[in-house]
Amino acid sequence: MKPRLLALGDGALTLEFDDRIDPALNAQVIAARDALSALKLEGISDVVPTYRSLTVHFDPLRLDRQALGQHLLDAAQAPPQESALAGPRSGIPGRQSPTRWQIPVVFGDEFGPDLAHVAGATQRSETEVIEALCATELHVFLIGFLPGFPYLGELPQWLQLPRLATPRAAVPANSLAIAGAQAAIYPWQSPGGWHLLGRTPARLFDLGNTARPALLEPGDTVRFVPIGRDEFQRLAAAVATREIDCSAWRAK
Repeated sequence: MKPRLLALGDGALTLEFDDRIDPALNAQVIAARDALSALKLEGISDVVPTYRSLTVHFDPLRLDRQALGQHLLDAAQAPPQESALAGPRSGIPGRQSPTRWQIPVVFGDEFGPDLAHVAGATQRSETEVIEALCATELHVFLIGFLPGFPYLGELPQWLQLPRLATPRAAVPANSLAIAGAQAAIYPWQSPGGWHLLGRTPARLFDLGNTARPALLEPGDTVRFVPIGRDEFQRLAAAVATREIDCSAWRAK
């Protein structure tokens, strides 16, 4: 499918690449975002990457719509190999360089009530499920559903399960969950139909961090690190009192 432009009112344009979920396609989206950022255009207020498209919000009194459209079509031709996981993206408010994260998670029991079910459904042990998930470097495809909610992928094929037949009315904040080919972390308590495997002490969305309220951004990568209950409680308390901040989860 040839990239095309879609109008979203008078203050936004969407660059659509295709109609599927695919890591290579998402890499094109990230590359286009980075190419547009490098132009440092005046009048852009936000850029929203998704699985297969890039939406740009702009001030039509400061930035010509037709010119922006051409810039987007040009950006669609940017090669993704450097932009998918690395490279600067300055020029758009709030954007920083892609980051590799190591996020601690306590698995099972009340923190991950679906771990036993997932192990049984995949004919693996709970330990094998945890080890496989933690051994997989997951790509941040997009942020959506809730502020700071990351869609991460892709999971090993044998770990890909359909969503729950009956969603929970309330998923605890910071829960690590899987469904289909993806994993996610719920930044807030909310309804949800994904399988809950564990919980992290990391804060996924911080209103006090005006430069980067969402911990993760599209193009980042994530690995999970298993921790025990006592370590989870210690880290959660330190996060609550701001003794540690988001920098604690950056991969060394």
